[in-house]
Amino acid sequence: MNKEELFQKINNLILDVEFQNNYKDIFNESITISHNYDTNILEKYLKVLKVMNRKADKKLLEKIDLYLSLIDNYRYERKLKTKGIKLIAGVDEVGRGPLVGPVVAACVILPDKFNLDGLTDSKKLSEKKRDYFYDEIKNQALSIGVGIIGEAKIDEVNIYEATKLAMIDAINNCNIKPDHILIDAMPLDIDIPTTSIIKGDIKSITISAASVIAKVTRDRMLYELDKKYPMYDFKNNKGYPTKKHLDAINKYGIIKEHRKSYGPVNDYLKNNVN
Repeated sequence: MNKEELFQKINNLILDVEFQNNYKDIFNESITISHNYDTNILEKYLKVLKVMNRKADKKLLEKIDLYLSLIDNYRYERKLKTKGIKLIAGVDEVGRGPLVGPVVAACVILPDKFNLDGLTDSKKLSEKKRDYFYDEIKNQALSIGVGIIGEAKIDEVNIYEATKLAMIDAINNCNIKPDHILIDAMPLDIDIPTTSIIKGDIKSITISAASVIAKVTRDRMLYELDKKYPMYDFKNNKGYPTKKHLDAINKYGIIKEHRKSYGPVNDYLKNNVN
């Protein structure tokens, strides 16, 4: 949805009688239709929609939030800093879907004046860009922690729980304890206040930074594994179940780094019990 369509939806909402009545009851402010694409107006309506908490407005609320974050991916951090919260960490993970190798999480605390144009979700960046951003984040970050949970633990506790363990390890491995943590979607039970953000890796620059650290860290681990087992093509598939990877499992079997609880690997084990 482009900005014109988004503002048209907002303007249609303004004309809704129920919305007008609820808006005035909550904020006692006048309502005006906007055609100038002012992000401050969107922030205002976003606040209203959150307070009103109407099911019918949920998708619109999400679109406004995403649109504003794409324009300014420092929004969440700025709001926390206006409350006096100084050390804000971003946490993200990579490697939940692959058949082989660990799940890797990173926790990053950035300085106040951090600026890295183009930084976003690591999956949307080229490898060359990721490597560049990785070095820049390493050089500028106040603190970085990485958590790595291997395939044995993943098989033992399931990938969801293993991901949380990796995130907690990443936080604990930071040499500075953050005041607040921004997390991409997943809630964590820790003694630090957190905010869980859906699509946080593109909405928050701090989570984006963690995404890059986690992605590059894991990819480099898979490159090393590829040197030992080139037949599985890990350097290209990063452990995901591509046709070449699955064909290699059927031809060469599995290695100890494969996640035995995952479907294709588990199917191979069942069919080759001897």
